[in-house]
Amino acid sequence: MEILIKASQFILSLSLLIVLHELGHFIPAKLFKTKVEKFYLFFDYKFSLFKKKIGETVYGIGWIPLGGYVKIAGMIDESMDTEQMKEEPKPWEFRSKPAWQRLIIMLGGVIVNFVLGILIYIALMWVYGEKYLPNENVKDGIWAQDELAQTLGLETGDKILSVDGNAIRKFSEIPVEFINGNKFIIERNGQEIEKEIPIDFISKLVDRDKDAGSFINYRTPFVIANVPENSINVSSGLQPKDIVVRVGEKEVRYFDEVAAMLKTLKNQNTTLVVKRGEETKEVPVKVSEEGKLMVFSGSLGLLDLEKLGYYKLADKKYTFMQSIPAGLNKSWTTLTSYVKQLKKIFNPSTGAYKGLGGFISIGSIFPSEWSAYSFWSITAFLSIMLGFMNLLPIPALDGGHVVFTLWEMITGKKPSDKFLEYAQVVGFVLLLALLIFANGNDIVKLFK
Repeated sequence: MEILIKASQFILSLSLLIVLHELGHFIPAKLFKTKVEKFYLFFDYKFSLFKKKIGETVYGIGWIPLGGYVKIAGMIDESMDTEQMKEEPKPWEFRSKPAWQRLIIMLGGVIVNFVLGILIYIALMWVYGEKYLPNENVKDGIWAQDELAQTLGLETGDKILSVDGNAIRKFSEIPVEFINGNKFIIERNGQEIEKEIPIDFISKLVDRDKDAGSFINYRTPFVIANVPENSINVSSGLQPKDIVVRVGEKEVRYFDEVAAMLKTLKNQNTTLVVKRGEETKEVPVKVSEEGKLMVFSGSLGLLDLEKLGYYKLADKKYTFMQSIPAGLNKSWTTLTSYVKQLKKIFNPSTGAYKGLGGFISIGSIFPSEWSAYSFWSITAFLSIMLGFMNLLPIPALDGGHVVFTLWEMITGKKPSDKFLEYAQVVGFVLLLALLIFANGNDIVKLFK
């Protein structure tokens, strides 16, 4: 059921983005009286799941869910219909239109993607606002229990101040900033220390267990989740949801403090003070020879931690007018972050290429339960990502057609149909290779 919910959201989001992207080409083409022969969601090699001709255009749904397209008369595109190009140009064909009109038609899909992403972010800011943990409110620093965090030179209690000179506003931004960055500054025992992010950091991040969670976490209390029957403390009186607030005579606040103290009490008896609801209880316990209580520990969400007084969350609400600059800023930071990650993918020494994913990776970022906020947040991100990717100057993408059209406008010389045909083939091969590599990565990860 979980996979079905994720897949349904992915297909819905992808379909929405494809249809609107293609509408971005379709509408200006019709405005400039250019014939559009086909408008398809997904590709229809050999046959279609559905098709209907309305006017001069065939609208349909293909069976290969790798994208979609509009087939514009007189244009060399993914359909590779070269027979049409051998005839004399017709007034309603793409190739007969002025260069500025062809440029607008080609840029239409990308523009729609960027505008859609911006509008969704503006709407999310207006309807939901922002609720997050400000980095400055993590008063006692991070929890560096993860091995990857330790290889970065981080220690529990460190406060991460900035990455590449950019101050960290939200605690949740830290992992992405480390992925994009090169240097970071921490505060340790009142002293600021600058450290470098290893060039192969992303490679190590990708190679981690996919269920390991974030490599940087805020500190949390020691919460009892369950006491198994084979535990040395099965009869101690510990109960699920107990929060350890004192070990022996020493007050403790965080899990790491409890774990460190238990290491000093191996094979000994001690007393825990736990918070149970609104009460506190003393519980005598035994510590194993490994320095453990032999219990399962649990975790608390940020809202629960806020109620307990561990962290203060920011809850920002926006009026409609305030949501516009907030949404624009969110769109810009999303785009710039994606561009930084793309640069690292093309740098083999970072190992970021190993994290490149296909449809499985994209589908997996959707939640296993329906959430309107999550769905539209992810759709906005994918829309901006799709817009940027289509703008890359690769033949077979919109960006490739834009480059050739700009060349014509600047030099006054139009590339030959034969050149455009060869360029389209080269671009298609490149995209196919990228598609195989990305989805191959997904398959490898599944086996791992």
